[in-house]
Amino acid sequence: MAQDKKFVEEITPMDQDFTQWYTDVIKKADLVDYSSVRGCMVIKPYGYAIWENIQKELDNRFKETGHENVYMPMFIPESLLQKEKDHVEGFAPEVAWVTHGGDEKLTERLCVRPTSETLFCDHYKNNIHSYRDLPKLYNQWCSVVRWEKNTRPFLRTLEFLWQEGHTAHATAEEAQEETIRMLNVYAEFCENVLAIPVVKGLKTEKEKFAGAEATYTIEALMHNGIALQSGTSHNFGDGFARAFDIQYTDKSNQLQYVHQTSWGVTTRLIGAIIMVHGDDSGLVLPPRVAPVQVVIIPVAQHKEGVLEKASEICSRLSGLVRVRMDDSDKTPGWKFNEYEMKGVPVRLEIGPKDIEKGQVVLVRRDTREKVFVPMDELETRVPELLDSIHKNLLEKATRSRNEKTYTAVEMSEFARILETTPGFIRAMWCGDRACEDAIKEETGATSRCIPFDDTEPVSDKCIYCGKDANTLVYWGKAY
Repeated sequence: MAQDKKFVEEITPMDQDFTQWYTDVIKKADLVDYSSVRGCMVIKPYGYAIWENIQKELDNRFKETGHENVYMPMFIPESLLQKEKDHVEGFAPEVAWVTHGGDEKLTERLCVRPTSETLFCDHYKNNIHSYRDLPKLYNQWCSVVRWEKNTRPFLRTLEFLWQEGHTAHATAEEAQEETIRMLNVYAEFCENVLAIPVVKGLKTEKEKFAGAEATYTIEALMHNGIALQSGTSHNFGDGFARAFDIQYTDKSNQLQYVHQTSWGVTTRLIGAIIMVHGDDSGLVLPPRVAPVQVVIIPVAQHKEGVLEKASEICSRLSGLVRVRMDDSDKTPGWKFNEYEMKGVPVRLEIGPKDIEKGQVVLVRRDTREKVFVPMDELETRVPELLDSIHKNLLEKATRSRNEKTYTAVEMSEFARILETTPGFIRAMWCGDRACEDAIKEETGATSRCIPFDDTEPVSDKCIYCGKDANTLVYWGKAY
């Protein structure tokens, strides 16, 4: 039994050291390994399977909204990157450069893409000529490189996986509609697939994407009260189009600039899953992205008929859920701990006594509740149980988020909340960049967003300078 507890004993309790807990979980759950390249990670099969399920769910949503997948080069010529001044200045500190090809010095440096706006613009310039060519609704699945100083697997790495949507439209109204539509796609996905509640809102000018006219965000709150920007959608207006001369002939035979958008989410969503749902025993995976939704553990598998019945049940469920049977020679207790650590939503136990009674034991990962279910009801009860787990995880995460959302009208109160019980802080802002900068410098908190669904003023004065204010902002420390 002492050996069976090994998995849990090697995880630092999250309330003792959340950062170490996170590191322990991603290693023990076999999600990643550290690579020999600073700041880069090896995503192992179990971790990558979670990303594949995220990718599949999102890709279906993108295609349902009319988007097509494309692929752009990894490298961007320096002259191309320089065309949009604000954009290049925003990314300059994070850019990795290729200066040599073999032994020869390149005549022009190549940037390893930190994002692909300039590449899409260069493509659109040559492929958009008429209103009939619009809209262009493209998405790309790829990796990008940003030379971060401080890194942490999934949350911030030099290279990471993501999708980046890039669209071009005839009018400003169509571009704005697209920007908000895709933000809503992200929010719906987080809630209905990842069981993570988010706050939707507008980024401040300081926090918006380099080169964007406006940036919108979904913000999630982790178990420790730290915020995580979980997806962004940008309205570029016609700024990039003017820089790259992307024009089309409208129905009146007049030349017009296109209006563009960009939107993306990354593998940091896996970090969000870990930090929103995990516990001191390891991962707790939302069923809809779990690589294995049900694991079957034969008990006393050496006895006649046990493996055969377990295999039969596995075959019956395989068309309904992602199911695996573990018939290895590890002890049942070891297997229980292993799959609990890996966050498998449902454990199905079956032994000789269960076979005699025509039942199995189903154990929920989220509550550890055990239920006895007749074998002939499994096709109905297992999917129902997975839906129940998703609902419970979302409700639990929403309660936690709400409990960690505070209101402050004085800076002393603002600072005390951040120091003692971090979370989202609802506070008023006058709109002055100097106040926003000072709040970050003095407290470490940044403006997360100006929320869509929470606009009632909590006072009529700016939290920092005391001047008149009518903008409610969600503030917080963030990854």
